[in-house]
Amino acid sequence: MTDAAIKPFKPLVFSGVQPTGNLHLGNYLGAIVNFVALQKSHDCIYCVVDMHAITATLVQPDLPAQIREVTAAFIAAGIDPVKQIVFNQSRVSAHAELAWVFNCVARLGWLNRMTQFKDKAGKDRENASTGLYAYPNLMAADILVYKATHVPVGEDQKQHLELTRDIAQKFNNDFGPRIAELGLGRGEAGGFFPAPEPLIQPQAARIMSLRDGTKKMSKSDPSEYSRLNLTDDADTIAQKLRKAKTDADAIPSEAKGLEGRPEAENLVGIFAGLAGKPVTAVLQDFGGSQFSAFKQALTDLAVERLAPVGGEMKRLVADPGYIDGVLRAGAERAAAIAAPIMDEVKDIVGFIR
Repeated sequence: MTDAAIKPFKPLVFSGVQPTGNLHLGNYLGAIVNFVALQKSHDCIYCVVDMHAITATLVQPDLPAQIREVTAAFIAAGIDPVKQIVFNQSRVSAHAELAWVFNCVARLGWLNRMTQFKDKAGKDRENASTGLYAYPNLMAADILVYKATHVPVGEDQKQHLELTRDIAQKFNNDFGPRIAELGLGRGEAGGFFPAPEPLIQPQAARIMSLRDGTKKMSKSDPSEYSRLNLTDDADTIAQKLRKAKTDADAIPSEAKGLEGRPEAENLVGIFAGLAGKPVTAVLQDFGGSQFSAFKQALTDLAVERLAPVGGEMKRLVADPGYIDGVLRAGAERAAAIAAPIMDEVKDIVGFIR
C-alpha cells in the first residue's frame, strides 16, 4: 500500500461501565454525564462491561439485574441507544478473541506495573484471579476491536489507556510487514490499530464520600450516608446532604480557600458538577455563605438533576424486556463493526478462517 492510499482512522469514542450495582453520584458525574455530552459531537459506543465484572467476584447471582441497571442509567441520563451503540460486552465474542491475541502481545513487565491490580488484589495477590491480572488486556481489546480513536477516562484509568496504546504499537510493529502486505494499514504510520487518545473530563471527575472527603465515593462503603445513589428519591437526597460532613468555616471566595478542607472541597465540587459550572464560579456565587445555606442550595440542585434520572431508571428497570431489546440491538450493531476487524486480525496473525 502506498502512502497516498493510507487513510486516517475514523473518529470513534468507546467507553464502558462495570455492572457493579448501586450506581451513585460518582458514577454519574465521573462518567455518565460526560458520555451524554460526547454523543453530541462524536459517534459513540457505550458498553456494559460484564466480562470485567467477574474478574474479582466470579459468582454474582444478581449480575443480570446489575447489567440492566447500568443500561437503564445510560438511557435515563440521556444517552440515545438508537443514534449511539449501547450493549453488554459478553454478547460480542470478538472482545474475548482479541483479548487472547493481546495476552500474547502484552509483556508481563507491563502488567506488573499496573497499580489497579495491586490495589484490588491487596496482600493476597497469589489468590487473585488471572482475569484480574489480565484485565488491562481485555480493556485494550474492548477499545481496539472497534479501532476506537478516543476514550473518556478518569485518573484511575489513564495507566490502562497507556497500556492500550503500547499494545497497539507493539502489534503494529511486530506485524508491520504483514499489515502492509495485506493492505490493511491506516493512519500516518500505516499501522493497523490506532493509538487511542484520552478524553479527560474537565471537572467533577472524582467525587468523594459525603462522610469523609479523603475517600472516594463508593458503593462498598458500609454507610448509606456516604453516597447519593442514582435511585434515591428527593427526601433521601435531602437527608443525606443535610448529614454530609462539613467544617465550621464559611464557603471561601477563592479556590485556595478550599485547601486542607476536603469535605468543603467535595461539596463545592459536587455543586459545580451538577450545575455544569467551574468551581471558581460556584465560589463567587456562595463565597462567605455558611454551609447551612449552601447545603440547601445543593439539595435543591441535586433533586432537580438526579430525581428525574432516578425515576426514569426505576421505570426502565421494571421493563426488562425493553432493556434486553436495547442490548440485543446494540450488540448486533457492535458485532457488525467488530467482526470484520477481528477477521483482519486473524489474517494478520496467520490464523486460517
